[in-house]
Amino acid sequence: MDSVERPNWAPDDIDLGRPSIARVYDYWLGGAHNFAVDRAVGDKVLADVPVLKSVILNHRAFLRRAVRFMLSQGIRQFLDLGSGIPTVGNVHEIAQSTDPDARVVYVDVDPVAVAHSRAILTGNELVNVLQTDVRDAKQVLESTEVQSLLDFDRPIGVLMVALLHFVPDSDDPHGIVADYRDAIPSGSFLAISHAGYEEGEWDPAWDDAKTTYNRGVSEMTYRRKQEVQALFDGFELVEPGVARLPLWRPESPDDLDENSAHFLSFGAVGRKP
Repeated sequence: MDSVERPNWAPDDIDLGRPSIARVYDYWLGGAHNFAVDRAVGDKVLADVPVLKSVILNHRAFLRRAVRFMLSQGIRQFLDLGSGIPTVGNVHEIAQSTDPDARVVYVDVDPVAVAHSRAILTGNELVNVLQTDVRDAKQVLESTEVQSLLDFDRPIGVLMVALLHFVPDSDDPHGIVADYRDAIPSGSFLAISHAGYEEGEWDPAWDDAKTTYNRGVSEMTYRRKQEVQALFDGFELVEPGVARLPLWRPESPDDLDENSAHFLSFGAVGRKP
């Protein structure tokens, strides 16, 4: 099957018969870099947690709006941490549509996501892909992929979209953010989207959906709004501050629905003074 159906973006060392969470996310986002086995897993999870697709699409929409905001502030280089496969609405497409010379480094620990990314991005000399654990900021920042493409004498846009809720408290998410904050120059921006809820808002009826997601996709840590805001220590939050994802600078009525005010994820962008 591989020799007949393997597309040119699928590396030879990737098992097409084994599902990949990176490709499942690509499927949920409407991308083309997935296979039947990934779609089967994706459909099963969505059958148990139907709201999940809306959640993922809203995190992606926040990424788009955050990148466009940073571009409007003059940012032309981006570090996308926990990037997955650069699928529909990816950072380099958004950035390079504004400035063809914009530079992007994608970082992910998943070898499947990285292998697909490298194959997809072949020929784009202004985009690099790095496989490493984003929790090790020193390793990320000192890598050839980052050092050869990003200029740390100029502001950088750092993206942690749908990332830190996969980092438990024991791994010190605040310290991880601080390591990147301390390395980037004044005038840089940080964007974070994070699963969470307001104090007293959690409904016990959501426990089953959370358990299904943790078992079928990945373990997630929900944090309250004030905990998400604390991740921006050392940054000046831009308006509207930490907000429900659909309410962070919506661009059209399509970004909003009747659930926007109670959406179980927050987003914010901060500027390093």
